[in-house]
Amino acid sequence: MTFFLSRPPVPRILGAILLAWACFCPWGVALSADPPPAAHPHRHVPAAENTSAEAGLVERLGNKIPLDLRFRDEQGKSVALRDLITGPTIIAPVYYQCPDVCSFLQGELTRVLPKLKLKPAEQYRVLSVSFDETETPRLAADNKRNYFAAMGNDYPQDAWRFLTGDRQEILQLTDAAGYHFQRQGRDFIHPVVIFVVAGDGTIVRYLSGTSFLPMDLSLALIEASQGRIGATIRKVATFCFSFDPLKKTYVFNLLRVAATVTIVTAGAFMAFLIISGRKRRQR
Repeated sequence: MTFFLSRPPVPRILGAILLAWACFCPWGVALSADPPPAAHPHRHVPAAENTSAEAGLVERLGNKIPLDLRFRDEQGKSVALRDLITGPTIIAPVYYQCPDVCSFLQGELTRVLPKLKLKPAEQYRVLSVSFDETETPRLAADNKRNYFAAMGNDYPQDAWRFLTGDRQEILQLTDAAGYHFQRQGRDFIHPVVIFVVAGDGTIVRYLSGTSFLPMDLSLALIEASQGRIGATIRKVATFCFSFDPLKKTYVFNLLRVAATVTIVTAGAFMAFLIISGRKRRQR
């Protein structure tokens, strides 16, 4: 006895797909229109203040950051960048109370830095620089303590410094690097990127995102030691979207991608049914 699977009519399948799409799209738009406000345990700061140009990154490979700028280290001491950047240096623009990607970025450094073959504090240094002028050296020290504990405290203290500064110095540094951010409510909108400079402050490499290979950093540091400017490892626009309006965009894009995948899968299944039906008829 031979059994045949009944093939649903194509119009019925197409109708189901369109119905699913009609239900899915408004749901995505609704979610993107009014998500619940994000509640982060941050101190209050003035709302909607544009701290820099439109948030984003404009790469300035070959540009020099001003080394005469002075910041405060995690002990509260005033230090000039030229006293810290004496060789290849990784600079991570962050703010220490960031609830999202800044922690991931610096956490990734705690994972990768111990794997480098180069000697920290001798062959390279790392600087975390807060672009929030209201943050204090005490907060910087707390961050340093936490990240060094994650590395087992074997990493040289002088190899990774945590800085805070005044608004003018912060903007001079970030503008020189093409790094632009905005304060929104209690949080910031900012690119997620680190950049590597040579001993004279020349920007030689940008690395975007919250994950990178030890080889990426090693290559960038070697290029910095040789004064060579390298190409960007990854040109992926990654941003910290703690502020609700931009989180809406992320939610909508995620749903749109999911909807596209659903339609493509359904279309492939429908094509399979049509082709298999034709093959059976030809037999």
